[in-house]
Amino acid sequence: MTTRADVEQSLRDAALRVTRPRVAVLTAVREIPHADTDTIVGAARADLGEVSTQAVYDVLRALTTAGLVRRIEPAGSVARYESRVSDNHHHLVCRSCGVIADVDCVVGSVPCLTPSDDHGFAVDEAEVIFWGLCPSCSTTVPTA
Repeated sequence: MTTRADVEQSLRDAALRVTRPRVAVLTAVREIPHADTDTIVGAARADLGEVSTQAVYDVLRALTTAGLVRRIEPAGSVARYESRVSDNHHHLVCRSCGVIADVDCVVGSVPCLTPSDDHGFAVDEAEVIFWGLCPSCSTTVPTA
């Protein structure tokens, strides 16, 4: 469970002002992994009573820029947000229901994959999305 004190300290450590919307949004992202913006807006409103959608977008942008939140956007999906930012992990996405799960980096050091030709880039991160069916969907979706 995320405590308010932990969230406030994270904001301070990132040189961000501690505001009620920032606390509510960062708490939501920490408690609801891979949440979309609508889910985060709902959680922030449940906490604060009232907050505009634009304010939540602004907070998400500030948190992402500060490195407290990571934005992912699997193909065909809306943007999702997570607070697991300190490593180079990857994701599994269900083709049927869209559920997302974290996968630890297969090698462990950043980047955990090396391109066959880096074209002169100084590669510092790899982002991989594995696609398939989650356990729930694999038992309910007919195979071809």
